[in-house]
Amino acid sequence: MQLHQLKYFVAVAEVRHFTQAADIVGITQPSLSKQIHALEDTLGAPLFERVRGNITLTAAGEVLLPLATRILADVETATREVQELVGLRRGRVRLGATPSLATSLAPPVLRRFRDAHPTVDLRMEEGGSQDLVRDLLRGDLDLALIIMPSQGTDAGLRADPILTENLVVASVDPVPTATPGAELRITDLRDQPMVMFREGYDLRDATLQACRGAGFEPTLSVDGGEMDAVLSFVEAGLGIAVVPGMVVARRAGIRVTRLAPPGVRRTIAVARRRDAVPTHAGRELRRILLDYVHTATATAQLPPGVEPLP
Repeated sequence: MQLHQLKYFVAVAEVRHFTQAADIVGITQPSLSKQIHALEDTLGAPLFERVRGNITLTAAGEVLLPLATRILADVETATREVQELVGLRRGRVRLGATPSLATSLAPPVLRRFRDAHPTVDLRMEEGGSQDLVRDLLRGDLDLALIIMPSQGTDAGLRADPILTENLVVASVDPVPTATPGAELRITDLRDQPMVMFREGYDLRDATLQACRGAGFEPTLSVDGGEMDAVLSFVEAGLGIAVVPGMVVARRAGIRVTRLAPPGVRRTIAVARRRDAVPTHAGRELRRILLDYVHTATATAQLPPGVEPLP
């Protein structure tokens, strides 16, 4: 039994005329009649009765008609859904990003993706890099914007570095050890009250590593905040914080001071699970992300201190 035979059978059943049915399906009447006979031979029963030029369904034809109609409808639905998925008219993509990247890099990228593919289900998860890596490995995310740890990423991930960023010191008032417009050395942060991110944030690890590398433990005024909370604590005058320059560009109440070379740098990467085949929507989101980075670089729209990687 072939799908085209069912299609021809349904056409004849609907119009009750072989010549008209042949015109509808786009073949000659003899070819249609031959295929109907082949279908009847396969089923072992006649499907139509031909009496004085009238075409009626036999009992076997009455049984087959609703089944054939449903089969053809299911095939059409399956074909359309696969084509829509491949053509990105449907589908789903799950993106994770660290809080700083979720509020700086992700919005323009997601806007471009949404404009291009308005019907794709777009899901966003915000978290620290360690949490995002865990979710990638569990299959809960398709892609994630993470910060590359100094020891490298999990072997189960493919992480492609795309940007580097200099961290800056955020404060309300000038840090006493810095002159106006000057850069701060890490050692200048000694004894300064500092607002610290919670465990699991790569920014916490980077700040602690830099301070300890300079020979001191930071003095914490508040310990354990998320990104928005840390910035709000800084705005409230509770202390300084080492943060990405991207997240303070729009905070008018926060003063930004650069760190003197070598400073504290971090590498931003787009990551996915190595053993998972990327979805079409996931590949398209990654392409749009890389296109955005390229365009922002060419038009000097990357924030100060952010540089592309080849």
